[in-house]
Amino acid sequence: MRCTSRRGTVERILALLLGVWMIGTLTACGTETFSMQYDYEYPVSSYKILKADESDLAKSFASSLCVTDANNAGITTVNMSNANAAGLFNVSTGETIYAKNVHTKYNPASLTKVMTALLALKYGELDSNLTVSENAVHLPSGASNCGLKPGDRLTMDQALHALLICSANDAAIVIAEGISGSVEAFAELMNEEAYRIGATNCHFMNPHGLTQEDHLITAYDMYLIFNAACQYDVFTEIISMNSYTTQYFDKSGSVVEMSVKTTNQYLNGNCKTPDRITVIGGKTGTTNAAGQCLILLAKDIYGNSYIGIILGSIERAVLYEQMTGLLGEVYKQ
Repeated sequence: MRCTSRRGTVERILALLLGVWMIGTLTACGTETFSMQYDYEYPVSSYKILKADESDLAKSFASSLCVTDANNAGITTVNMSNANAAGLFNVSTGETIYAKNVHTKYNPASLTKVMTALLALKYGELDSNLTVSENAVHLPSGASNCGLKPGDRLTMDQALHALLICSANDAAIVIAEGISGSVEAFAELMNEEAYRIGATNCHFMNPHGLTQEDHLITAYDMYLIFNAACQYDVFTEIISMNSYTTQYFDKSGSVVEMSVKTTNQYLNGNCKTPDRITVIGGKTGTTNAAGQCLILLAKDIYGNSYIGIILGSIERAVLYEQMTGLLGEVYKQ
């Protein structure tokens, strides 16, 4: 399904949105203005509005984004039966190449950390100093971490690298407490920011994605959040790294070395990059509740950018096989 405005779609959306509070005023290409009513509970996160005479386009917050009101769209030869949801979006042209269950809510696992990184970049300072709390290291057995200890001191930049490269849950809590003072307050900020960028069908309860009731996201909302994070050069730089080494200080002032490696199988060489596609980087996520999850930024040989996402694949090998096939659809358009 292409990401273009269609009158039938618009009429259905506007009909469903009648009677809710106005969230903003949109201005068309000329001088005429009119109100757009928007409902946070509507099951499609983004939309476009086409005036009745089709002579002017009223641009919403999603005017430069891929928009689809369908849970399933596009055709792929890739077997997606073992994935809960999947999507492939052409960021450069605004086309939705493929969509499966993209407006259905699922557990996002560590893809959550993309939103944590976005807030760190928007509201934090990379050179700010963070102190590790007792709460930050109290993680479930087996949860990924970068080995932080209470009283350790590191910068926001160092914590971001650990967060995105090795999916460190302790770093996620350190960032959350550094930005908002507590995990609970940070989760509120995550939900507020999601609404700001139009990702209105997700709900965050923590900064790391470990399974928690009512911590859910749609594949489409994850695309919106990842796309927003990619506007920061620091984010795209970090997600493209296959390893990272740095030094920070423990509570006594002694130097501690941190060395982490990527969880992305394309970047570490364990999976072959799709033909004529360059994988810039992305974020992985895995829990029992979420299954295997992956979101990627990639480019074709013409420089067009794509975001691919898969939620709830059955195992890692299948996940990367599916993603490789999905990205291969770029040259079948």
